[in-house]
Amino acid sequence: MPHDANLAREDAARGQESKNRDETPLKTAGTLKIGAVARQLGVSPSMIRAWERLGLARPIRTQSKYRLYTSKDVRVLRKAVYMRRVLGLNAPAILNELRDEGLLDRTAAKPPEQLSIGTRLRALRRRRGESLAVVAKAVGVSIGFLSNLERSQSGASIGIMRKLAQYYGLNILDFFSPADASQPLVRPKDRRILQGGPGVQMELLAAGKITMEPHLFRVAPGAGSGDQYSHLGEEFLFLTAGQLDITLEDQEFHLCAGDSFYFESKIPHRWCNPGKTESVILWVNTPPTF
Repeated sequence: MPHDANLAREDAARGQESKNRDETPLKTAGTLKIGAVARQLGVSPSMIRAWERLGLARPIRTQSKYRLYTSKDVRVLRKAVYMRRVLGLNAPAILNELRDEGLLDRTAAKPPEQLSIGTRLRALRRRRGESLAVVAKAVGVSIGFLSNLERSQSGASIGIMRKLAQYYGLNILDFFSPADASQPLVRPKDRRILQGGPGVQMELLAAGKITMEPHLFRVAPGAGSGDQYSHLGEEFLFLTAGQLDITLEDQEFHLCAGDSFYFESKIPHRWCNPGKTESVILWVNTPPTF
């Protein structure tokens, strides 16, 4: 038995040495794990994973399933962060710019959720037999802006999407691809991630036939809802990180991490991140009228 145990230990040691040999070249090549990349760029690891699904990065996977990012990956992601925070570009625009600059392959995936918004908006307008000019005037945007939105060349703020939803008698989530059937458990990697305009990302925490609509909002510094909007229902939010300014009609509130907030959705409201870091908010609407 002792002899067998020694053999087992030697086999395990050889296996670990082999694993180390496999992974050492990757580490010495200047690669970084996702946590280190997130700290360098000042974003969350979940944001990087979401951008990876869009094709903004293709990390190496080790045998133990760790993501390792090359210097090129980090350079592309850093550029994406700049375009999002400083230029206010949404995911499709960032992908287009990075392709034009030669930093991304032309075959990189396009965000299907964002593409579906433009397609659905164009179909809704044409079904009603209305021109771009008619719809643009009704919701208070320019014809060029609405045209770009329908062609998925630009994104819209939450406020503008809410106005479009009301105009067509829908909810904002109706503009996106239909959600899968309800599941009691939603793991972070399985969340649907939607763009709510420049610097605003919404992660759906539940879907299907539900009476509450929970989201995780990630709001970049300076980003927000845009115009005031209102709808049926009630809302609860809990600020887990950063800061948030909320205006209910003419009353302003400043929230810090740990604060919670509850209000009736029929009150015209707007919000923005006045801080210098990303705000993360657990946001719940009921009924699902967002």
